[in-house]
Amino acid sequence: MKIQLSEHFTYKKLIKFTIPTIIMMIFTSIYGVVDGIFVSNIVGSDGFAAVNLIMPALMILGTVGFMFGTGGCALVSKTIGEGDKEKANKYFSMLIYLLIIIGLIFSILGVLLVKPMSKLLGADEKLLESCVTYGRTLMLFLIPFVLQNSFQSFLIVAERPTFGLIISIVTGVSNMILDFLFMYVFRMGVFGAALATGISQLVGGIIPLIYFLRPNNSPLRLTKTKFELKPILQTCANGSSEMLTNLSMSLVNMLFNMQLMKYAGSDGVVAYGIIMYVGFIFSGTYLGYSIGTAPIIGYHYGAGNTEELKNLLKKSLKLIAVTSIVMTGLAELLSKTLASIFVSYDAGLLQMTTTAIRLFSISYIISGFNIFSSSFFTALNNGAVSATISFLRTLVFQIAMIFILPAIWGINGIWIAVVAAEMLSVIVSFGFLVGNKKKYQY
Repeated sequence: MKIQLSEHFTYKKLIKFTIPTIIMMIFTSIYGVVDGIFVSNIVGSDGFAAVNLIMPALMILGTVGFMFGTGGCALVSKTIGEGDKEKANKYFSMLIYLLIIIGLIFSILGVLLVKPMSKLLGADEKLLESCVTYGRTLMLFLIPFVLQNSFQSFLIVAERPTFGLIISIVTGVSNMILDFLFMYVFRMGVFGAALATGISQLVGGIIPLIYFLRPNNSPLRLTKTKFELKPILQTCANGSSEMLTNLSMSLVNMLFNMQLMKYAGSDGVVAYGIIMYVGFIFSGTYLGYSIGTAPIIGYHYGAGNTEELKNLLKKSLKLIAVTSIVMTGLAELLSKTLASIFVSYDAGLLQMTTTAIRLFSISYIISGFNIFSSSFFTALNNGAVSATISFLRTLVFQIAMIFILPAIWGINGIWIAVVAAEMLSVIVSFGFLVGNKKKYQY
């Protein structure tokens, strides 16, 4: 039986409703990891380093999809909770149409600027050609990429999380099969890796677009609408934290790579790239849960159901606490196995990467609380608090630690920089949760 946003959520219902989104995020991470495995083992460490140098720039351009998805999700679900489904659909349609226009503009700019961006990020002559090839190819698929990022949230508002999971699986399998064909069979190098990813993004972005354009029995459908400045600005404010998180992560990744080039050369960039791929899987659990619960929180906030807000927050914090312990334990136990999947061909690089994963993974016991707290305030349409948590967590604290800790502990200081940043961030997160208790009556 389909679970609706308006219901009272027990632990069982909460897990059942969010599990498709959690699996979707983990599966999305896994096929990204497969992409990295093919590049590292077939193209080599230089190709892998090139991909990881240009990737932050690609993610920066794609963040607008996350902003419209999470910010629009909060606005649309709140509007549905207030009982105005027609207005909710107009807002939804307006945001998707605007996102397509923005994606087209960014795609053109990205194709033109990818070479100077690669140089700016530190690509030398050995890596530059691969950076440009990979980046320029993916820029051509930017519209479906931003749509895919936004539909991850809107499919949950539409009470279709399982459909979102199915799309994610089809997208991931497509990417894996094309990776094998383009890189292993046809030996197309980093161009093959980018082309495989781009085609899979077409699947992830276009299938939901077609679904919402056609008549369906979900609360959402794309309709005729007009552009209104106020809901657009409200969406941007609501989603600013998620956009800021992704922008900050991309900027911080650039700084990590620059520091690693200084302390360990291209091997350090490879090790950090592997940490990021592995981290996507573990943090995907927290992200999936936060994305999955946001429409529920937004609906009950709009409907004024403060008792259900209390229930959702209490249960969510307990579930995240248990999950955090499990995630951290798994990461520590599997660190060498995970590293060997990528770089078993180089003993020195394998040892460096194993150590890096073990130190970095300590952050997983804390990061879930920070990810959920930011998402919780986004769902409450409080973009300012959500953005503050994200800004401090992913930008201020991390940048400070990236430069301070390596000066004390060398390269190991780089690996624990995120751990220190998460520790500082959790104090801020719980401060806001306690400080806003009376305002939202949760």
